[in-house]
Amino acid sequence: MKSSLKILSTLLLCACSFQTFAGSTTGDTLRIMTYNIHHCNPPTKSKTGEIEVDAIARVINSRQPDLVALQEVDVNTKRSGGIDQAAQLAAKTGMHAYFGKAIDHDGGEYGVAILSKFPLADAHTVHLPETANPGSEDRVVAMARISFRNGKELIFACTHMDVSNAAVRDEQAAAINKMAAANSIPFILAGDLNCKPESDSYQILLKKFTPSCTNCGFTIPVNNPNRVIDHIMWTNATGFQVQRSEVVNEPYPSDHLPVVAEIVIK
Repeated sequence: MKSSLKILSTLLLCACSFQTFAGSTTGDTLRIMTYNIHHCNPPTKSKTGEIEVDAIARVINSRQPDLVALQEVDVNTKRSGGIDQAAQLAAKTGMHAYFGKAIDHDGGEYGVAILSKFPLADAHTVHLPETANPGSEDRVVAMARISFRNGKELIFACTHMDVSNAAVRDEQAAAINKMAAANSIPFILAGDLNCKPESDSYQILLKKFTPSCTNCGFTIPVNNPNRVIDHIMWTNATGFQVQRSEVVNEPYPSDHLPVVAEIVIK
């Protein structure tokens, strides 16, 4: 009986976490993933500190995304064995990488990263404000200009917003809106925003951005998830049409489930 209930629960999770949007598929398809990778330390291995880059790479490769936003990435930290996780994941997925440092940590650096099947141009890191609580952990946006099929261009940005203070998240959301407004080409934002759709921070972002899904599947905790804080959205993208939005049911590698959005760019 317990086994049957577990199977039913998994099926329900998949059903709630997957949205398909009807319409024409004429145009270029772009597959985007966001994934908080918990510094490649599976939660069941937290006490031992074991690092499994291959487990994260396997999940990414299973969905073959064009663009990936990664959060909680270690580069040369002692806890991760002195490895460059962004570079290793790029090598294991065959993608280009850019790492954006948020803070110094344990002898190395910790932050966010971008993976891309396309070359990255003007890759840089922007620090987000935290004036509402200056003691908050520093947060950043890593972004790059990407030229892809048929000469189309976009900005791809990855972030991990503040976890503990709603007022800080609000000002960070407003700052991201300003970044997007400064670009006339599509600006895609992906990451762990640490805010649910009903929050003020998310509503601030909606003033500029269009989300990849409504009634999005839950992304945390990985076992019996009950809320969504990992998001993909874009601005200046009138030619975008969502074909699919999916929460990937991979509970082992991280404490977050990844999100994949497939869009058609006309």
